[in-house]
Amino acid sequence: MSPDDRRDAPAGDTYPYLRAATTGLRHHTRAQSATGQAQPSDRPHLDALHAHLTALHRLIDQAAEQTRPERPAAGRHLATAHARVWQAADSVHAAFHLVPAAADDGTCHPERLPEGPPFLTICQRHLAAVHAIRRKTTAADLAS
Repeated sequence: MSPDDRRDAPAGDTYPYLRAATTGLRHHTRAQSATGQAQPSDRPHLDALHAHLTALHRLIDQAAEQTRPERPAAGRHLATAHARVWQAADSVHAAFHLVPAAADDGTCHPERLPEGPPFLTICQRHLAAVHAIRRKTTAADLAS
């Protein structure tokens, strides 16, 4: 498929992985609301949400880079969205560390996991996103 064909194709056909992710998020949201009981978010839920936000952050960054040369105004809007999604991911990361860890019954040994303790994976993902946002965004952009 050539780039011109992709421009004319519906978004669902061009980006099937994005459509699948959106469907997964909708399913998760419906499952949360179907219980009828408001439950506070736990660490796994916040970790999954952070993973989605950082993936969306990368996707918007790509879209902004590809759009900016041909359509500067649209590129600026995407750059703003890029910063806002980063702010959301940063807040979710902070919330993750404020939620208490699940009670350990003594059988879990995170030091034995090849990727390290579970709380470090969100931090590693967040650190990678920090590097990406600092390359392209100033502190003033993030504060505005």
